[in-house]
Amino acid sequence: MSVPGSRPGVGSLPERARTAAALSWRAHPLATVGSVVIALVSGAAPVLTAWLTKLVIDGLATRQDLGRLLPVTAALAAAGLVLIAAPSLSTYVQGQLRRTLRTLIYDRLFAAVNMHPGLSRFEDPGFHDELRLGTEAGETAPDRLVTSSLAVGQALVTMAGFVATLAVINPPMVAIIIVAALPSVGVQLSLSRRRAAVQARITPNMRRQIFFGSLLTTPEAAKEVRLFGLGDFLRGLMLAELRTVNTAERDLDRSALRHHGLLSLLGTVVAGAGILWAVVSAAGGGISVGDVTVFVAAAAGVQAALGSLVGQWAEAHHALLLFGHYLAVVRDRPDLPIPAAPAPMPALRAGIELRDVWFRYSSDHAWILRGIDLFIPYGRSVALVGLNGAGKSTLVKLLCRMYDPDRGVIRWDGTDLREISPVDLRERIGAVFQDYMSYDLTAGQNIMLGDLAFAGDNGGDRIEAAAAEAGVHGTISALPRGYDTMLSRTFFGDHDQESGVVLSGGQWQRVALARALMRRHRDLLILDEPSSGLDAEAEHAVHMSLRRLRQGRTSVLISHRLGTIRHADLIAVLDDGRIVERGSHDDLIAAGGVYARLFDLQASGYEPAPATPGGDSVRTTTPRTRSSGR
Repeated sequence: MSVPGSRPGVGSLPERARTAAALSWRAHPLATVGSVVIALVSGAAPVLTAWLTKLVIDGLATRQDLGRLLPVTAALAAAGLVLIAAPSLSTYVQGQLRRTLRTLIYDRLFAAVNMHPGLSRFEDPGFHDELRLGTEAGETAPDRLVTSSLAVGQALVTMAGFVATLAVINPPMVAIIIVAALPSVGVQLSLSRRRAAVQARITPNMRRQIFFGSLLTTPEAAKEVRLFGLGDFLRGLMLAELRTVNTAERDLDRSALRHHGLLSLLGTVVAGAGILWAVVSAAGGGISVGDVTVFVAAAAGVQAALGSLVGQWAEAHHALLLFGHYLAVVRDRPDLPIPAAPAPMPALRAGIELRDVWFRYSSDHAWILRGIDLFIPYGRSVALVGLNGAGKSTLVKLLCRMYDPDRGVIRWDGTDLREISPVDLRERIGAVFQDYMSYDLTAGQNIMLGDLAFAGDNGGDRIEAAAAEAGVHGTISALPRGYDTMLSRTFFGDHDQESGVVLSGGQWQRVALARALMRRHRDLLILDEPSSGLDAEAEHAVHMSLRRLRQGRTSVLISHRLGTIRHADLIAVLDDGRIVERGSHDDLIAAGGVYARLFDLQASGYEPAPATPGGDSVRTTTPRTRSSGR
């Protein structure tokens, strides 16, 4: 992954700086102004302190009247107070700015992520790398940019004051110190570019390291990790990625150490020569003791200000480079085209038509769907059948417009789905997917998410009704806090373990089904393996309930258990991305084709096997399977 430079959408470095400044102002105008004022005062205070110190020393050396020295001494004390108090005040004000800025940044970042109506971005590893960098940059880059910019302004004020001081005492010294600092500018900017490039390059390694580490700690993987003895193997993979990251960072740190060492040596030689000149001049009567004091402070101050200026400028430069990743995410176009004037979305009355639909996930992948022609009549149930990888779940994604077909068209009552707002389309659909989510929320919230209109106190009856239809109401009611029971132990400490409950796979399947049934009155109900995790008795009960719910409703059902879809009005058999058979269960059995073969294969698993030599028969069953559906 390259460092964002002139990519479309991320802008030039000056444009990024203006964007970051605008975000800072929008987040907290008062804190922004306060930070600038504190930086300017903090920059002027060291110069003022040096001059006041010179006046006090020269006054003492010439035995000035105490009445004339007291005001200067009081001003020196006030300047010292500013130097002491300013850092703490700056930390507080910038902390206020940082917190509000972080909230604004996260809000815009994830609002932009939510603007993608499809799935293509979320199934792209490159997007996840960009998002990780964008999240990190969004959290830190604007804050670092503001902080570094303020530090640059402070250093400029300090340097300007001390340069004027040196120009009064020894003008050539100004040019010598500035020229000696020029190499530092190039080195720091070069290092900032390298840091940004290294961070982008190692992001995939860091993502994989986090992934392997999570496999060692998540309960979902714990059983297989321990059964197969995968712990050391996964730990080795994690450490290999971590070592790659560490090597890249170490090489960069070594390079920075070499360059900074040489620059420090050069600065020391220049400062030493200046101090030697001041001491010799003072010994010969050329300048006063106070002049020596202010010269030493000015020489050290100019070098320190220059070092801070260059270092903070490099830091700001690095922050701007990384800020490009944030802008790339925020300004990214939606992954699916959204019509400017969406077609109206009436209730389904005729049906949904797929005409010559072709689809593949990218030009590097094989075709998943090949010329699909299918009509889903209003008020009827259509079942999709096929082996793993036949394209069933992909077809469902297209119906929900998570993707658009590469060729062909899908029409809702004659209207192309691409002319309809994805939000309006999905408001008409209820679905349970085979890779359903189990949210670390309460049981009631897990079901309520199926229809946010029932969030709050007004959704209790609807939630319980959906749970009852899914056959999970009794299970939830028996939990320690009923529907208010947290279905996770993730957010509880040891003393609260009794408050969180972990459901079995079959119970979670029913909760996910209840979530889908919150939308049971929508125009289209999609059930993708709705009972894959249930035992035979529960599966039968659920499908009997679903048969009643599907009566008179438009539904699409996917199941590898062919006995559960035999009552569908239409069964479409997919093979290698094509529909090879279609008809009712009886028609397809009579045809003796692919469907009949698969049905007989499953049915044979439940028939008595021939008697063994000992006189016993063996009854076998076909095991359940879960697949990606692609």
